[in-house]
Amino acid sequence: MATMIRKGCPGPSYQDIVRGDKVRGPDGQVPEILAPIRAAHLTSEDIAFDRYTSDAFFAREMEHVWPKVWQFACREEVLSEAGDFYVYDIGRYSVIVVRTAAGLKAYHNSCLHRGTKLKPSGAAGFSGDMIQCPFHGWTWNLDGTLREVPCSWEFEHLDYEANRLPEVRVEVWNSLVFVNMDLRAMPLVDYLEVLPGHFSRWWGFDEWYTSVHVQKELSCNWKTAQEAFMEAYHTPVVHPEMTQVVGDWNMQHDIFGDHTSRDLCPMAVSSPSMEQGLSQQALLDQRLAGGPQAKDRVVLEEGQSARSVIAARTRENAAAKFGKDFSALSDAELIDSLKYNVFPNLFVYGGPGLPQIQQVRPLGNDPHRCVLDMLMLQPIPPEGPPPQAAITVRITEADSYADVSGIDAFTGMVLDQDTQILRWQHEGMLASRKGAETLSSNQESRIRHFHSTLDRYLESGEARD
Repeated sequence: MATMIRKGCPGPSYQDIVRGDKVRGPDGQVPEILAPIRAAHLTSEDIAFDRYTSDAFFAREMEHVWPKVWQFACREEVLSEAGDFYVYDIGRYSVIVVRTAAGLKAYHNSCLHRGTKLKPSGAAGFSGDMIQCPFHGWTWNLDGTLREVPCSWEFEHLDYEANRLPEVRVEVWNSLVFVNMDLRAMPLVDYLEVLPGHFSRWWGFDEWYTSVHVQKELSCNWKTAQEAFMEAYHTPVVHPEMTQVVGDWNMQHDIFGDHTSRDLCPMAVSSPSMEQGLSQQALLDQRLAGGPQAKDRVVLEEGQSARSVIAARTRENAAAKFGKDFSALSDAELIDSLKYNVFPNLFVYGGPGLPQIQQVRPLGNDPHRCVLDMLMLQPIPPEGPPPQAAITVRITEADSYADVSGIDAFTGMVLDQDTQILRWQHEGMLASRKGAETLSSNQESRIRHFHSTLDRYLESGEARD
């Protein structure tokens, strides 16, 4: 892999920022896991808007992409007991994931009698020891074998063995349950490329529970929504409040392979878009002590940085509350946003600083609508039974994230800013005379890489037709 060449963003690079931290890698340098990587050769051509707005392009994705890729369906915590099930929908496709006595199974969510969905979209719960069609009562065992057909004497021609529920591939990584409709697909661990190795350094998600799960419906193409979270170029305009305490144009963008990329966003630094950034004390006040008038305010000593004090506090809290030893992790790994993108539509955050999972999906079979899943995680307490996973909350485009229990006002405001601009962008694509977007070479590089991988799937699928 070739080292990424960084171009002329003002101010320090992400690497510069990490080199200034108190705790770095074992050799005193930037940890190897945070090294800049660019493994793809990217072109500079404009990207046509019909990839976002065309019914025909959307149909190609439904035919050649979604049935061939690994997709995050749910967390394993919602499938803890035999008989638990979860329905995952993507466009016109629907999959039931179920816990059996022998492990997880996944099936196409369609009755083999007359096609009725066996479980309704958005459903999750307990199915007992069977899956039964709600229309005529055809019943399958959890292992997919056909158990019972009402009025079986009228189906003397039916081959029970041939009417097993058609399976979908299902595998688990880091408590995340993935499905793939292509039975010949590569193993999930290979598809995830660097993720298993990188995340093995950090706090495993199996020790966290979902404290918030909110789904927001949006008036834009699924790719439009996803790409808003693949760059911070928009931050000074859309999130001016964040420029005081978050590096945006400093973000490092890395590309590992067809399926994985990431951005590393420095926290407790001011954006290079600001003429005058906050002092180290002001950065610490914003993040740790609630402002300069707070009674428990931490005052920096000479030579201390906000980042390193915040990281030290994170180590202390993890050890005291959860028995976790983070002495081997750098300051950056503890406090920065380490956001990995898994093709086609998943974001997984590494390290304990911002434990979140995001996913964008088409809403039904509509290229102009999508739904954004946001899962926020909290550590499972060391004593007592694990807390129950949060019930999924569905909100509309007009609703605010800040009104969802468990989301603080500032986070809700930022998420609202991110999602409210998307209708304008999608409508602008439809109104455009130019008909295409022009992407930057670094800050929007992963968007271009995403479209390159998308084309590989489209072209490969169409070549086999």
